[in-house]
Amino acid sequence: MRLRRPAFTFYPLHSTPYTQHPTQNMNLILGSQSPRRRELMAGLDIPFTCITIDADESFPADLQAGDIPLYISRAKARAYEAQLQPDDLLITSDTIVWLNGQMLGKPQSKEQAKQMLMQLSGQTHQVYTAVCFTWLNHSTPSYTTLHHPTQPYTTLHDSFVDCTDVTFRTLTTEEIDYYVEKYMPLDKAGAYGVQEWIGYVGVTRMEGSYFNVMGFPICRVYDWLKRQSFLQ
Repeated sequence: MRLRRPAFTFYPLHSTPYTQHPTQNMNLILGSQSPRRRELMAGLDIPFTCITIDADESFPADLQAGDIPLYISRAKARAYEAQLQPDDLLITSDTIVWLNGQMLGKPQSKEQAKQMLMQLSGQTHQVYTAVCFTWLNHSTPSYTTLHHPTQPYTTLHDSFVDCTDVTFRTLTTEEIDYYVEKYMPLDKAGAYGVQEWIGYVGVTRMEGSYFNVMGFPICRVYDWLKRQSFLQ
């Protein structure tokens, strides 16, 4: 499967008229150091490259639930914006766990990871993942744009947020200690990977995308690319 030139003009939300998507020679870039996102993206059989983006992941204190990863995924895109080329399509993403009005991000220590899992034990929580698509294009087909290719480009964004409800049975202290000590989930929101041992023995119910809980709702990413005529 490869990316191709769209056969129509697409107008993203908040964009100016005459805005178009990248060409068939576009470079698909996944801005993530997560091995899980890279693995899921590779499963689409679409050529892409991976980069690591150093971005400020702080966010306004008044943001809630899905607005948090949406803000951060856009911040990651902005951090790489100056390096984008006209034929690049950048995909950035962020995931959080939301429990009873509180965000659980990545734990800073094993003790914090164990505390997070104790909070999740016997509860239903939400996993929110935001995905942001970023590319460059001329804003209008003016004389200057058509005859002077060096005309500055504008940066365009489109994004979505996916949510999955996840229920854990009551976990024992021994189970939590075993998982944290063996799997060291310090790089995972909520201190767990659903595809690991704790997911096998602890998750009793899930409503929504399993891959969203892994950190990348790959079906919706594929659907976005397909709907915008990026796939052939």
